Amino acid sequence: MKEEQVILVNENNEQIGTMPKMEAHEKALLHRAFSVFIANDNGDIMLQQRAASKYHSPLLWTNTCCSHQRVGESNIEAGKRRLQEEMGFQTELKELFSFIYKAPFDNGLTEHEYDHVMLGTYNAEPNINKDEVEAWKWMSPEAVKEDISNNPNAYTAWFKIIFDKFYEHLFNMPA
Repeated sequence: MKEEQVILVNENNEQIGTMPKMEAHEKALLHRAFSVFIANDNGDIMLQQRAASKYHSPLLWTNTCCSHQRVGESNIEAGKRRLQEEMGFQTELKELFSFIYKAPFDNGLTEHEYDHVMLGTYNAEPNINKDEVEAWKWMSPEAVKEDISNNPNAYTAWFKIIFDKFYEHLFNMPA
């Protein structure tokens, strides 16, 4: 199986090339990524616990799903594809904001991503892919914020960065 390629970008999100995913993470090169948050009608967000077999951050809690766009794929198309692959459902998504972050891991890899954060709504149980996801749960944004503060080691490095921006965006949106 051919290794997944990531889209290398500059700080203006302009594509400058592609590279195998692991190589980009080893070299800490800036690449395009996305993070999907799914909320229900009660305002809770769906979190996933990463599968034990993941090559980094196994069994840590994170946003509903995240991954990398493929060449020629829009942010929304990529988000919908990965949501189906990991969580087993589809819903409409809207892009909220994007930003650059860098998160090194203990295993020598680094996420250096131009991340596009998206939001969708869903009110049923997911049909999780056990190769990707160990467990899932609904939590209110306030409970997530408090739990990250009390149990930071239970969450992925990128989720802690993204969640702060997501939370700020949620509560500073015009009515």
